[in-house]
Amino acid sequence: MAVPLVTIAIPTYKRANGFLRQALESALAQTYSSIEIVVSDNCSPDNTEEVVKRYGDSRVRYIRQQSALIPNDNFNFCLDQARGTYFLLLHDDDEIDRDFIETCVRATKSQPDTGLVRTGTRVINSQGTIISEGPNLAAGLTTAEFFLAWFEGRTAPYLCSTLFSTESLRKVGGLRTRRNLFQDVAAHFKVAARFGRVDVREEKASFRKHGSNATGTIAVQAWCEDSAELLDLMCRLAPEQADVIRVRGSRFLATINYSRASAIRTPLSRIKGYWVTYRAFGGRHLPSPMMFFQSTALYRGLRSVKRRILGLPAWVD
Repeated sequence: MAVPLVTIAIPTYKRANGFLRQALESALAQTYSSIEIVVSDNCSPDNTEEVVKRYGDSRVRYIRQQSALIPNDNFNFCLDQARGTYFLLLHDDDEIDRDFIETCVRATKSQPDTGLVRTGTRVINSQGTIISEGPNLAAGLTTAEFFLAWFEGRTAPYLCSTLFSTESLRKVGGLRTRRNLFQDVAAHFKVAARFGRVDVREEKASFRKHGSNATGTIAVQAWCEDSAELLDLMCRLAPEQADVIRVRGSRFLATINYSRASAIRTPLSRIKGYWVTYRAFGGRHLPSPMMFFQSTALYRGLRSVKRRILGLPAWVD
């Protein structure tokens, strides 16, 4: 019996000398044989094409955009290009385990028409060191329970650890929200609610957290707007638990946005970020006192002293 083709799409920009190699090599190393890898280069000014073509692998299809797209349009371009029955959007700084595709496709045998398969996820830093590991504990949960499990930290909707049915993702409109920030989570939820999901407990993919993810007051405002849209979506998808989802989701998303605001280095802008978040959630939630302390120069100084005393590198928290 023919095995289904899986598309691994890697949208990329200016990472030829960064993490692109790790992402691409993790895709090429898959134990599952029937794959295609689409690399969509969003007009990188570096030697991305040379790096990709150096591998000389017939499974890789390199496409260079003629003019720069907004990043989310590049994501959806990848979906348009997919020939596979299943689709993975792998960011150019993330990685998947060698048996990620094999594990996910095997998991669909019991539910061949499912909308997506999800595994657990590791969070790694720029050196590839594991910061945290999170098994996917959503197996057997209803849609409403799935949402609540996210709020409780029992599962997390990362793109790198999700294999979509290509057709299902297309039917819900691909990856899109008003601000295109929570578009990945919205796609997860829409596909899962409409077409079902299969959950694999084990961590089989790595999301990379690194210094490129800067933020500011305007970005916090945008995240708050997408948070409101996402919360409305969850309530529509699980109306029987809408009241509970709205209360718990509001607290959860407010905390996420306060955390983003706390990462702003300029004190005045950071305070504005807190205020934007407070207003966006109707004044119902406050940031924790620890967030104020962690964002101060004193905290960063004490952390730096700790690293020097223990002989730790600068990237260790």
